[in-house]
Amino acid sequence: MLRAALKSVALPPLSLFLLALLGLCLRRRRPRLGRALLASAACLLVLLTLPVVADTLLIGLQTHRALPETAPLQGAGGAGGVGAVVVLSAGLDRAGFEYGGPTVGPKTLLRLRYGAALSRRTGLPILTSGGILDPGTPPVAGLMESVLENEFGVDVRWVERQSRNTRENARFSAALLKADGISAVLLVTQAWHMPRAVLEFEATGLKVIPAPCGFTPELELELAAFVPSANALERSRWAIHEWLGQAWYALTR
Repeated sequence: MLRAALKSVALPPLSLFLLALLGLCLRRRRPRLGRALLASAACLLVLLTLPVVADTLLIGLQTHRALPETAPLQGAGGAGGVGAVVVLSAGLDRAGFEYGGPTVGPKTLLRLRYGAALSRRTGLPILTSGGILDPGTPPVAGLMESVLENEFGVDVRWVERQSRNTRENARFSAALLKADGISAVLLVTQAWHMPRAVLEFEATGLKVIPAPCGFTPELELELAAFVPSANALERSRWAIHEWLGQAWYALTR
């Protein structure tokens, strides 16, 4: 609960509203500082709503290329080859009215689709990883298992239901895999999340082959790239979350 609250405070747009509020509070006592904080909050809010800024931030995180379709991926994990496809959770649809209850969110579904494709291509078993994100909702990994088996027709061998963040994804998944003698995995997550995920999984001793999905394409400097949008603000939030996450994990590793 505390982690979620701190995350909300640190990320836009709440962080920018708080900065503006601080500027308003200081406007009488220290007018220059107050005006500077207000102007900074307004400018940052506008910048983060621009597609050109959001995409630049995300592209800077995409340090791993897409997995070549012809890459040799088969092999037994115990023999040093790849032994599993690991798909990380990214969120859920809390209501899921059309499905009769909570289900996976859009970013998680994107990862599942690619994980299913890799499993079919390689014959490797799948591990889903993701715990309870919100009180009263089931672990995301179980929802992922249901979608993979019932909608994609792919069996899931391991379901890791305890993790609450990327570091725990890695730690708890590694424990399940190593118990079955698996030492190397294909790791599926968004391209902008992959750098942090790889670091955490490799820290457990697993060999990781990044299998990123959901790439942000190269920038096209057209008029639309400079028109503010709510979608761009959301993408900026994802990017800032990752940059802050990388810094925090580096400090606490």
